[in-house]
Amino acid sequence: MNPIATLETSMGTVKIELFKDKVSKTVDNFVKLANDKFYDGVLFHRVIPNFMAQTGDPNSKDDDPYNDGRGGPGYKFADEFVSGLTNDRGTLSMANSGPNTNGSQFFINVVSNDHLNNRHTVFGKVIEGLDIVDKIVNVPTIRDNSRLQNRPVQDIKIISITIN
Repeated sequence: MNPIATLETSMGTVKIELFKDKVSKTVDNFVKLANDKFYDGVLFHRVIPNFMAQTGDPNSKDDDPYNDGRGGPGYKFADEFVSGLTNDRGTLSMANSGPNTNGSQFFINVVSNDHLNNRHTVFGKVIEGLDIVDKIVNVPTIRDNSRLQNRPVQDIKIISITIN
């Protein structure tokens, strides 16, 4: 049985089935970070309607919004691409800066993003709370500063992630 992650966010609860049976290295990394409370307090620092909501950067906890999207856990690990796991609506995928550069950042697809297949490891799927994700991705974002574009005007936090 695959583990279930419960994301308590400042906008509501999202439950996710993690695909440990298919991408164990990626899920083990996510579970370790969640259990270590690494994700507690991080922001959804990048939200794009009709695309995705991104989070998982520890830099988003500090007072400098300009470094959000650049942080991680201090290491990188390899991609895990599995036939049949695609960037469909409601799936979780690892954010990265190129091949084999996964760390802590991830995003939730709010539409099917086939162009991301075999570029971003899919490791889970929302099973409850997709309406919350839709609310997150549609909040007002900063428009008048190109360096902060797609950042929510009001902070949206992950309060905690628990694994069952």
